[in-house]
Amino acid sequence: MIRVAGFLLLLLAASAYAESLTGRVITVNDGDTLILRIADRQPVKVRLAGIDAPEYNQPYGKAARRALSAWVSGRTVQVTVYSRDDYGRVVGTLDVSSQNVEAALVKQGAAWVYRRYNRNPHLLELEAQAKAAHRGLWALPEDQRIPPWVWRRHDKKTGSLTTTSSASTPPSGCGAKRTCSEMSDCKEAQFYLKSCGVKRLDRDQDGTPCERLCKDQ
Repeated sequence: MIRVAGFLLLLLAASAYAESLTGRVITVNDGDTLILRIADRQPVKVRLAGIDAPEYNQPYGKAARRALSAWVSGRTVQVTVYSRDDYGRVVGTLDVSSQNVEAALVKQGAAWVYRRYNRNPHLLELEAQAKAAHRGLWALPEDQRIPPWVWRRHDKKTGSLTTTSSASTPPSGCGAKRTCSEMSDCKEAQFYLKSCGVKRLDRDQDGTPCERLCKDQ
């Protein structure tokens, strides 16, 4: 009995000291990913937990990025760390001025609840309310309301799954470059990703190409 009680105390102590980060947001990559500067440390890329915002090149993607920017850009935020993903990003919940940002984004229709990874049942209630009120992405025509995880899985070329859209012709400035090692700087990498459709430059699909070139942008 004493051993069990001691073990429970250790578990409680571990949860009480869950990792947290406090820093200023210096970049908003898209509707659910940002870069945080923490004192003298290297910038940290943070992926918001429990939600999935539209990809930048899908319907409502740019609006989703603006929604997150409105909440956090240039502000000091607190991150409760859940884990680190396969791309090295911190995954956690985000609070600014005691407001949970994930809940705020879902409530205004700027993101889906990422059911596969969500730990917060309240987000599902907020999503249902946003959908019923046709807020944000829920005001889009039904064929444009494509969950980002579906978009990423099925659309690697055109940037759209709607029946009315088709792949656009790359602008004349697009050359034959296809890898990060061929890019001279972040600006060129951004051009090839967004204008030329070279998706391989953004392997983790967070909207930022060639992480080493663009990490401080």
